[in-house]
Amino acid sequence: MVHIETTASLETFRQFIIFSTCRSFIPEIYLRDYEVFPEREEGPGAIYIEAADKVTLKRIREMTFVNAKEILGIIYSSKSGNTQLKWRQTRKRSGKVQGEASANALVNLVQSGVLTQEWVDSYLKSPQIKYEASEQGSTTTSS
Repeated sequence: MVHIETTASLETFRQFIIFSTCRSFIPEIYLRDYEVFPEREEGPGAIYIEAADKVTLKRIREMTFVNAKEILGIIYSSKSGNTQLKWRQTRKRSGKVQGEASANALVNLVQSGVLTQEWVDSYLKSPQIKYEASEQGSTTTSS
């Protein structure tokens, strides 16, 4: 798990949610519309869009697509429970992303533009990561 704390535009976080959940079946017209967001009911994998104005458009598989305006926040959790992220508005269509992300989520965060590849590379080179890896290695090797 990787702790995430960064700024991101609403659109890049929307793209992250789409890449992570419904890229293979979202209608093209919804994909291009920056006001359309996927939501999922409570429970494992819940996605909630907190907005001043929200209208349900269509339900496809387990996703409900909503047209949302004036978004204040987004809560995303993966079905596995390994990723828990929140986007909170700081100014109009900009916000702050905080939470924990799995390796799979990191790939989608980079692909969507929430994180840069340089950020991930820097994180992987950090001394804390090396310390944790060496601790794990020392507990698994025995003579």
